[in-house]
Amino acid sequence: MKIIDIKDIIEAVKKLCIESNYFLNDDVLVSLKNGLSKEESPIGKGIIEQLIKNASIAREDHMAICQDTGMAIVFADVGQDVHIVGGSLSEAINEGVRRGYQEGYLRKSVVKDPILRVNTGDNTPAVIYYNIVPGDTLKITVAPKGFGSENMSALKMLKPSDGLEGVKKVILETVNQAGPNPCPPIVVGVGIGGTFEKCAFLAKKALSRPVDLRSDIEYVRKLEEEMLEQINALGIGPSGLGGRVTALAVNIEVFPTHIAGLPVAVNISCHATRHAEALL
Repeated sequence: MKIIDIKDIIEAVKKLCIESNYFLNDDVLVSLKNGLSKEESPIGKGIIEQLIKNASIAREDHMAICQDTGMAIVFADVGQDVHIVGGSLSEAINEGVRRGYQEGYLRKSVVKDPILRVNTGDNTPAVIYYNIVPGDTLKITVAPKGFGSENMSALKMLKPSDGLEGVKKVILETVNQAGPNPCPPIVVGVGIGGTFEKCAFLAKKALSRPVDLRSDIEYVRKLEEEMLEQINALGIGPSGLGGRVTALAVNIEVFPTHIAGLPVAVNISCHATRHAEALL
């Protein structure tokens, strides 16, 4: 059995909060650079160039890529042979978020109550998803999620008879209705199957997959490629000012579901699809 002290967890989460907000993931940066050769609109090209320059400045000067440094989404894969000592795992993760946002000079955007709207002042609590896995390691992924794009997301409980065409319609309509609001070029996470809440989780989890990595399920891979092509044919373009590069990727995750259901969730992210991970 491996023993992990909460002090190490706090420090790891703190660093991940800062790193994920300062350093744009390499796969996204490469995708933006590739988008320059695909974008035909002069305005669109200029916007992508500015995004690349912005990422470079953020990396060099150690500052946030975007002023919306997001709500902290944390995926914790906990090995069943791990023993956490020194306190609560959830409290350790939240303390790491608290320190990361304070020491990293990151905007604190979380309100304590969705109606009363009083800011917690430290960007906690984080939204934490636990997954018990074999082994003796603790893998932590921090994925700050901005709400300009989060607000453009959608969930639809389709009928099984709606089938694949119904799924495609939901994805395209969600992106088209979002228009310029999620600050394209976007990354589109899609969850299909499970239950009402499971498909939303799948869509969120899909955003943590590299934008250059396609599904290993053949029909899902083809769907990802088809949806990316159709989304980019909408003409929304960078910053919604027209062009061919509306999305950098469509990442789809699927899960078994009930015979009477076909849940579909679409979770949109701006180009700053931030995530960083640590293995303890």
